Amino acid sequence: MGQSILITEDDQVQREIINDILTQSGYDVTTSDSAETTLEILKDQGFDLLLTDMRMPGMDGLELLRRAKRLRPEVEVVVMTAHATIRTAVTAMKEGAIDYLEKPFDKDELLLVIDRAVERTSLRKENRQLRAMVGNTLSLGNIIGESTAMQAVFERASRAARVNSTVLILGESGTGKELIARHIHFEGNRQKKPFVVVNCAAIPDNLVESELFGHEKGAFTGADTSRPGKFEDANTGTLFLDEIGDMQLESQAKLLRVLQDGVVERVGSSKTRQVDVRVIAATNRDLRERVDRGEFREDLYFRLEVLPVHLPPLRERIEDLPHLVKHFQAKLSKKIGIEPPQVGPEVLDAFRRYRWPGNVRELEHTLEQLFILANDNRVTAKDLPEKFHERPELSADVGLPPGGLSLEELEQDLIRQALDRSGGRIKEAAELLGLSYKTLQYRLKKHEIDRKATEN
Repeated sequence: MGQSILITEDDQVQREIINDILTQSGYDVTTSDSAETTLEILKDQGFDLLLTDMRMPGMDGLELLRRAKRLRPEVEVVVMTAHATIRTAVTAMKEGAIDYLEKPFDKDELLLVIDRAVERTSLRKENRQLRAMVGNTLSLGNIIGESTAMQAVFERASRAARVNSTVLILGESGTGKELIARHIHFEGNRQKKPFVVVNCAAIPDNLVESELFGHEKGAFTGADTSRPGKFEDANTGTLFLDEIGDMQLESQAKLLRVLQDGVVERVGSSKTRQVDVRVIAATNRDLRERVDRGEFREDLYFRLEVLPVHLPPLRERIEDLPHLVKHFQAKLSKKIGIEPPQVGPEVLDAFRRYRWPGNVRELEHTLEQLFILANDNRVTAKDLPEKFHERPELSADVGLPPGGLSLEELEQDLIRQALDRSGGRIKEAAELLGLSYKTLQYRLKKHEIDRKATEN
């Protein structure tokens, strides 16, 4: 079902026209012919959006706006007026209206304003839900981890939440960069303000400026109305710029200006607008390398890297696997609507040997697939996809020195590689080398290899 809209309009013809347009556009519409009737409806039912005329017999739209907000604080309001003076618009906005329409308006104008209002309504609803989610979880930003590497991340993120400085989150795809960004926002002093997400890699190059900074009507073909950008949407809150490393140089220069001066300039306008936005950026790219290649501005890089947070890949915190599996058992059982299947120890062993190029996201998707296909409420090794049964290749490229290398030295080097690959676990290192557990123990002792290995 689409977003729910309550229309208050005393003119029957106008009311029916608006109803038809919005209904055909997929909205769930209810109509009312007076402010009094609207308030009665609101007592029994909530709506995402209230669209009301300003001039009506009896109670006017402004008074309806005030009472509706007291009755249903979560409902957003758009007002319609044939007397769109600055005073009328400003008063309505001060009283809590999200936007206004000036009569007469056509179908396109109506849909543009309603679509924009609904988009902001959805964003605010999501923010409320995320605040509740963060408040009800014991894990930081809903990220699970007891490893030393993740504890360092948690400490850095918690420090970042206490200040308003720019944060740069670095890590491979699937490590949870957006979750960390959300935690920083919802644990900080802007937690009740907007949290706006922009995926820089998903925006066409020619639309980046319009998306971030907004545009004026007529600024380019298709700009049928003025529209604020994401910086204005995030004003007083946080803007999360995901995949910042993919932004083009020209747009980087304009982003730098916003970070330095706190002003934005819409496309097609010479007027600047002051904004108060905390920026959190993230990337899976090596920004320092891109700076050296001339693909990323060095001044922007330094401006972003005030508080860097490095998220380790899953293969570097493999000790968190059991905790992550348990977390996803509970999460996915609710999502799928089944009892959480048991995960056998042989499955965990296979998980530990795997490199996880897609990190935690890949783990979640893998478990969802396994849980759906599991027999007898238990996941076993035979249920695992082929990639978990492939024996990883161990490189023997040890770099021969000029004087050569003895077989004993080669064996020592291969053992060290296997221990490094397995995170110090003797059993997994032995499997990589094709040796038994006891044989590897013997050779570790024989070569007096100083290692931090666990006896499991």
